[in-house]
Amino acid sequence: MEKVVFIRLRNRVQVHPNADVCIGDVAQMIVNDAELIENLKKIMIYKIKASDKNIVIIDVMKVVKAILDFDSSLDIQTIGPTQTIVEVVYKKRNFTSLYFALVWLLLFIGSALAIMNFHEDVSMQQVHQRLYTIITGEKNDKPLLFQIPYSIGLGLGMILFFNHLFRKRINEEPSPLEVEMFNYQQAIDQYVILHENKESIRRVHDD
Repeated sequence: MEKVVFIRLRNRVQVHPNADVCIGDVAQMIVNDAELIENLKKIMIYKIKASDKNIVIIDVMKVVKAILDFDSSLDIQTIGPTQTIVEVVYKKRNFTSLYFALVWLLLFIGSALAIMNFHEDVSMQQVHQRLYTIITGEKNDKPLLFQIPYSIGLGLGMILFFNHLFRKRINEEPSPLEVEMFNYQQAIDQYVILHENKESIRRVHDD
């Protein structure tokens, strides 16, 4: 009786330079044989080279072929994604505290200027002055009664929007920024897969 092997490729994995990529690194497998699944996980399917730079695409057909070469009697069932993005992670440079301070200062000044320019464009100060006059009947060039609570509310609103207070997450829901970053990463992964496939086809034709 043939043994059925269920395979599901991971979307993205990270490896070090010159690493040996095995099936267990890029795929999840289910088979009713503990010894067999351990042997399948150890099958090497790719060797990371310097020419690969930082992205390698592993297709499910490469995994299937490697398993069949190991044991052609297995019945292989694939589910999920058909490609895995292998990201080669190189050693990161150590950044000094001065570097982080400069980046933080740049972001702080940039965000402050963006908020001030927005308020200037929509004439927020005139709006506060008008509201103060309507409610109190008096004219005040600096209606702090509105400006101070508005400033506090603006800061609290930013905290709720990003769903973080420093490194602490307020709740388990992703923030709009995290959702946008996720969609952006998905688009990049899809582009990389399609681009790498085109490059592979072109190289085959050239050969």
